[in-house]
Amino acid sequence: MTTGGTAADVIVCGLGPAGRALAHRCLAHGLSVIAIDPAPDRHWSATYAAWDDELPQWVPHEVVAATIDRPTAWGTRAHRIDRAYVVFDAEALRESLSLSGARVIADRVAEIGDNVVRTTAGTVLTADRVFDARGIARSPALAEQTAAGVVVPRDRVAGLEPLFMDWRRDNGAEAAAPRSFLYAVPLGPDTVLLEETCLAGRPALDGATLRARLEHRLRARGIALTGDEPVERVRFPVHGGTPGPSTFGAVGGFTHPATGYSVAAALAAADAVAAGTSVWPASAKAVYALRAAGLRALLALPPDDLPVFFDAFFAMPARAQRAYLSGRADLTGTAAAMRHLFTGLPPRLRRRIAVATLGFPVRSHIRMPSSIME
Repeated sequence: MTTGGTAADVIVCGLGPAGRALAHRCLAHGLSVIAIDPAPDRHWSATYAAWDDELPQWVPHEVVAATIDRPTAWGTRAHRIDRAYVVFDAEALRESLSLSGARVIADRVAEIGDNVVRTTAGTVLTADRVFDARGIARSPALAEQTAAGVVVPRDRVAGLEPLFMDWRRDNGAEAAAPRSFLYAVPLGPDTVLLEETCLAGRPALDGATLRARLEHRLRARGIALTGDEPVERVRFPVHGGTPGPSTFGAVGGFTHPATGYSVAAALAAADAVAAGTSVWPASAKAVYALRAAGLRALLALPPDDLPVFFDAFFAMPARAQRAYLSGRADLTGTAAAMRHLFTGLPPRLRRRIAVATLGFPVRSHIRMPSSIME
């Protein structure tokens, strides 16, 4: 075991978007930083997106690859979302989060203590504050979001409007099968991502099933694939983090279980955490609990009722949608949005939603049939 030479103000473990953003803002606040990651220079190939009004002012405009002023969401009918949505240039975002001045160590973290980190190589490092930003490990106990996507030239999908989610049944899935939706967003001026997505499942739909549904859906809409398109595969837990002063990003409870988004929340919170301010006041913890209840409700819905649920959600006023999707510490707004949503649901859904939200056992309907799992 060896001991690192110089203690730092901050150690950040993990350099995904959340960890890198935190390390970057700590440097901007004049703090000395040690950052640890097994592959600190790896490129970011995933698609990251956010609502435009979530982004802090320090995020440069150049990291935005595409802006959708009013994306469309389909339940059983179309809804225009009155809110601008942005898709990041992932590499530009990574490069904008400069770690110049930090001590960057390419190693895995073996153990984290209150003010100490030990790496797998045996190096022991100390700091005034230590943050775990390594994400959430997969577990059968955790609901996951999965997706299978392709990147196509924009001229091949002329006439297809940007889709935040599209639950229509033209993907070839059987009537009783778990639902998935189409996500379609520009990645820039020349390309579009088309992705079949399982919002949340325990277990979630597998990649092969989603790819088959995507191909069926695109054929039904007259969009041809050559088989040479770049692909994107997604699989991550939508809950399971532990909010607290020493965790950040997904592992710190920043993931929204209704969307799977966490990057914008991490960007927005990085300055406050760097300055030593708690980002988990009582109101944020209460919102975290309400969102967890919302995930239980989603997992309890029969497949045919998911589009109906999202019809009610996107029929709410924009302020209510914004409060639920982005108000991480807005307890009043989140609770009001959930009440508004509940009253907008058909009566037949309210009992199931109420029972699941309160935490009573309800059989999950967002899961794979045994025939798919075999």
